Amino acid sequence: MNGGAPMKNILMIGTGGTIASEMTPEGLTPELTPTQLLRYVPAISALCRVDCLSLFSLDSTNITPYHWLRTAEAIRDNYAAYDGFVISHGTDTMAYTAAALSYLVQGADKPIMLTGAQKPINYDSTDSKLNLTDAFVCAASGQLAGVNIVFSGRVILGTRARKTCSKSFAAFSSINYPDVGILLDHRLVRYIEPETLPEPVFCDTLNERVALVKMAPGMDPDVLDYLLGRNDALIMECFGVGGLPAYEDRRLLRIVDRHTAAGKFVVVTTQVQNEGSDLSVYSVGHGLKQNPCVLEGYDMTTEALYAKMMWILGKTKDPEEVARLFYTPVAHDILARY
Repeated sequence: MNGGAPMKNILMIGTGGTIASEMTPEGLTPELTPTQLLRYVPAISALCRVDCLSLFSLDSTNITPYHWLRTAEAIRDNYAAYDGFVISHGTDTMAYTAAALSYLVQGADKPIMLTGAQKPINYDSTDSKLNLTDAFVCAASGQLAGVNIVFSGRVILGTRARKTCSKSFAAFSSINYPDVGILLDHRLVRYIEPETLPEPVFCDTLNERVALVKMAPGMDPDVLDYLLGRNDALIMECFGVGGLPAYEDRRLLRIVDRHTAAGKFVVVTTQVQNEGSDLSVYSVGHGLKQNPCVLEGYDMTTEALYAKMMWILGKTKDPEEVARLFYTPVAHDILARY
């Protein structure tokens, strides 16, 4: 499969997830190490040389920003020694991890491929072996770079991935952006050439004081007041193209104005999966655009917004610099801005 080229050296980083799970009395629990996973897919040894690092053994529901930082640190510490990286990860928060790594490891000229499975690798009907093999094909291909998710024959940019099916093997979609490539019988067909920097830029700081709320009709304004009082930024998934309900007392708007005047940030995005927000369309959104501490997500995913705000606020809280960094594309995370 490598066409006679020298074999690449790939580091496999294990974090747990369904792919590494075994049945226990408490249900599926991550038990297998990366070395044990590779024994189920011996064909990978013909693709590349592989070393293994077992970083965590977690259900991805338990992944936190601390684990994002540890994973980025492992990539940084081993970056010079390897041609690429494969990260086995649970599917439930994989899109968040992929987005976070896109900000923590920027401009990488080597592939950082995340994969996992909907069924454990020791099940007869499993997608684990296909996904794991495809991830190593991508990592050793010499055609990809940066953070991507490899799943069900698709290569999805780390800042654009979202889990859209809870059980089906085709679990991930690329939101508001085309697939980077596809795999046909373990052969990569790349559609989009990666953007890289001469040297990757590593970050080791995240501000975890970022909250996320999904607006619902008639939501108690105290929810927003509480979250903004305890955090430096609040991401609001609003309705349609975006906007904040005025109701009769306009209290939601007053809460946003009060907290942003005190140095907090509000990010407005949409609950609608595709096409993004546009606060300029309706009066419920138009007024928010005048507030310099209110940022608009446009076509970005919520997962990317969450990680990007942690990355930005780990660097600065200056409103002008926050806005500049927010609207500056990183790994194609934002395209449209009206």
